[in-house]
Amino acid sequence: MPLRVAGAVKASSRNWYRVGQHRGLLTLAIETSCDDTSIAILERHPPSVEHAKGLQIHHHEKITSNSLAHKGINTIVALESHQENCADLVNAALRALPKVVTSREDAGDAIVVNENGCDIAVRKPDVVCATRGPGMRANLHIGHEFAKGLSVAWQRPFIGVHHMHAHALTPRLVSALDQSPNVPVEPAFPFLTLLVSGGHTDLIHTKSLFDHNRLASTSDNAVGNAMDRVAREVLPHEVLGAAKTVSYGPILESFAFPRGEEDHVYFPPKTRADELQRRESAWGWSLPVPLSDSKRMEYSFAGIIATVSTIMAARGSRMGQDERVELAREAMRVCFEHLAIRLHLALEHMRLFDAESASKLDTLVVSGGVAANKYLKHVLRVFLDSRGHTHIKLVFPPLHLCTDNAVMIGWTGMEVFEAGYQSRLSCMALREWSLDSTAKDGGILGVPGWRRTGT
Repeated sequence: MPLRVAGAVKASSRNWYRVGQHRGLLTLAIETSCDDTSIAILERHPPSVEHAKGLQIHHHEKITSNSLAHKGINTIVALESHQENCADLVNAALRALPKVVTSREDAGDAIVVNENGCDIAVRKPDVVCATRGPGMRANLHIGHEFAKGLSVAWQRPFIGVHHMHAHALTPRLVSALDQSPNVPVEPAFPFLTLLVSGGHTDLIHTKSLFDHNRLASTSDNAVGNAMDRVAREVLPHEVLGAAKTVSYGPILESFAFPRGEEDHVYFPPKTRADELQRRESAWGWSLPVPLSDSKRMEYSFAGIIATVSTIMAARGSRMGQDERVELAREAMRVCFEHLAIRLHLALEHMRLFDAESASKLDTLVVSGGVAANKYLKHVLRVFLDSRGHTHIKLVFPPLHLCTDNAVMIGWTGMEVFEAGYQSRLSCMALREWSLDSTAKDGGILGVPGWRRTGT
């Protein structure tokens, strides 16, 4: 029997739990910014729902392109993977949408999916989200335009999400997963955000949902890229050959610390002079301290990558397992201590010249793929404590939400929608898009393509 559909109800950010008092904001999200094709369906429950968490993940699936033959992400392989998998993943996700409750109110919000040969009425998402940028533009375009098509077909609002904005807000979605919808999500604004991935290394002052100020950024390579390149140099051929991913950073961590946290030995430098000293290994080599000649607020990892390459070229086949492990550990120590030093400088500068802002900061969110590295967490905590920043709470997302995923895209889209914004259907994917509100492009809301809900 065909499903009878009543008049559709228009979504509004001011009344998103519009069918009765027990319906949440249902979102379908797509992420295709790099080499992961990810689809998620999330529902944010209203405060009236008892015995429920603030956020429920109905579905999350991800396929990563296989670029092993290229020993790094290949743009064409990644693009073709998105083209091959995006539609199938969305089709599978639709079956996870909540079933329609037989009621007059829900009839207009239903779509029909086929499950095991039977037509099933499921709830139509209230909002459709996709990563708009920054990232590989052709790859972004696949998920972005697919989501706009769903938005048109379902007559639902579309939200084009800033990828790094989503990483920064990931701990807030984790908070919503763990507590009642009546409890405010955490961390509350403002907080500091350290975004560390294969393409980004940024220290951000996150003042509010849309107001972000970049305090430091890399001038060359991202820290995640540095980890991958060091891994390709240092890891034995048999370890690299057995890899099932081109994200070599986690493999480097496992190689350097085979016993996990038991191997995390770190002694922070006691003074600024100690920070600038290179530590010579038992084999006579040492790694440079990045930007040792200044305190300018930026990051640099090119010198570490180059020096590791030089050491490996000089030592070659003479380098044994113990030396490789030591070089892997030292590369991570220098990189992560560099992140910590700039963080300390930012906190000190704020304490001296913007005491009001400093007094409001007690949380550092560390997000992005490199946030999964447990040694990074150890170094940051020990270094900050040694510099008197014991009050700063470190917040790391769970491992499965550190790397690119559609769950964070859906959550961020919901936060943006609830704040009263949605994307125009004319908006385009963006290869570059600053998070900083003072940047030339104006940050999140500075780029064209936004409109206030209801206008």
